[in-house]
Amino acid sequence: MTILRTGLFLILLSVASILAPAMVLAQTNDELIAEGKELYFQQISCWVCHGDDAEGRIGPTISYGPTPMQIQEQLDANPQMAIIVSELNPDADDLVALSTYLSSLSGKSISSEEQAVWRADLAAYIEANEDNTEYVITDRDRQILAIKSFDTVLDDWQKRSKDGPLMREYESTIVAEYDAGEQVFFPEDGGLYFYENTGVSTSRGGVTVVDRINTNQVVVGNATTREIITSKLIPEEMRGSMHTTVMSPDGRYVYMVGPPVAGGGVEGGGAPPGMRGSATMLKIDALTLEPVKQIAIGGRLHHGQVFQDRYLLLDVFVAEPDGLNVFLYDPDMDEVIGGIRASDLGGNNYTAYTDDEFIYVLMQPPAVEGFPGGANQLIVGSATALRPYWVSKLDPETWEVVEEYPHRGYRGDWITIDSASEHIYVPTASSSVNKINTETGEIVWSAPTGVGPYSATLNADESQVWIANKGESSGAIGRTLTVVDANSGRGVATIFAGYMTDHVLLSPNGKEMWATSNGEGRIYVFDAESHEQLDVIDMPHHGDPHGLVWVKYDENGNSLVVRDQGGFHNGIDPAAGIPLLD
Repeated sequence: MTILRTGLFLILLSVASILAPAMVLAQTNDELIAEGKELYFQQISCWVCHGDDAEGRIGPTISYGPTPMQIQEQLDANPQMAIIVSELNPDADDLVALSTYLSSLSGKSISSEEQAVWRADLAAYIEANEDNTEYVITDRDRQILAIKSFDTVLDDWQKRSKDGPLMREYESTIVAEYDAGEQVFFPEDGGLYFYENTGVSTSRGGVTVVDRINTNQVVVGNATTREIITSKLIPEEMRGSMHTTVMSPDGRYVYMVGPPVAGGGVEGGGAPPGMRGSATMLKIDALTLEPVKQIAIGGRLHHGQVFQDRYLLLDVFVAEPDGLNVFLYDPDMDEVIGGIRASDLGGNNYTAYTDDEFIYVLMQPPAVEGFPGGANQLIVGSATALRPYWVSKLDPETWEVVEEYPHRGYRGDWITIDSASEHIYVPTASSSVNKINTETGEIVWSAPTGVGPYSATLNADESQVWIANKGESSGAIGRTLTVVDANSGRGVATIFAGYMTDHVLLSPNGKEMWATSNGEGRIYVFDAESHEQLDVIDMPHHGDPHGLVWVKYDENGNSLVVRDQGGFHNGIDPAAGIPLLD
């Protein structure tokens, strides 16, 4: 077996299988080639650095066919190979298969006699390089080693949530009502449009250009031509810290964060610029772009999406003492119809998603004993290990937790659900994305992303996952999108986009990926198949875009939401394009 080295200790695995070739069953050259190819193309393996054809990428060409001993030398001495040691951990048989496969790329056929020589040389190399140096292993080292594998989380996972129905109620109130004003957006029958709420614009290329709270506005554009049609700033006294774009299922109203009920705010009015203060929710007419109601919902709106083409699924950054963390909202009645407190789920919620049957809530450990448990603690080195994060799956009929999915990585930031609800994809702030089987809870694969990923989306045929690398919780500023093969978890492409791109969504026609850049006040549009950049849409006043909603009008001028951050609605199938609405 392979020698595993770290700075503290050396683990010598048994080489009995190498020293006893009589125990090794003979394999044909073709069998070894097939086995070696499978090893080469595992999710985290040789292809990552050496390319699909082994001709080299960030690593050198190895298509000539290095021997097992030469591969072992690199595993032992090259720090860049540490990930292969930890993830692939090839034994002697694996190395022989890899060498046979790589040799076949240059037309070589390896005989059984050559295989025997390979094994003898490898055994001699391992025996000659055995290191019996003893290192100090502290009690704390042993504690960390005992929990180093995520398998230990899965093996002894204990349910975090309370048992039984968890629904709580909150009586939302209309704080104020306003005149809708005059119509400024005049949609055409049959048209497809996009809505964007914008707020804080942090920078353009790293240079701050706009104050924090002076760009709260609703922006409307033509989704076909990608041109801005109109926008309107929210009255200054009603402004708050923007973080989402959510609309009623019929496309008649837009919702965004409003000011607190009373007190607080900033000079001249408005909500405090931070995300943790009290706030209300503004209901805005989608044609006049003017607020019509200010509603107290029990917390500061974080994200929202359409639920069952009837309600809104909303979550908040922080709830009032009697408020809810995740809840369903009736946009016709302007009232909360029920939801949950995150404490009943056993931790703190981040945000919530739905497949229109169940509600999935990203969860993180509660703050205890002075340790908030955030992913940034691990990134900056103030924590050695963190408690696991998970997803709670709720049945909104009973408001019971029907499943919990612990996932790799810290601070899950998004959930993307496939059309059959068989898998969820969870990017984490620790620069990875997980594919989880919703029936078994199995983590099908975990793949690396760019720095601090935030949102993710599937392409039309669900063969690829696109992830926006924002730099979340890392202190860094990301500006790329990562594209991953949805079946294997292998990386497909890294695409340059805008600074701090946080939301990426597949358009309703299934052909374009739209990515909102917080750092530049822009939307970047890419071809979903070729990955080519098609357009850049500048937000008025350099406003910081958050989320994205598409609205379709039928031939009678009736509107419906067909796409928001949660997915596609009202019968839209991105693989088939956009049909006319009934």
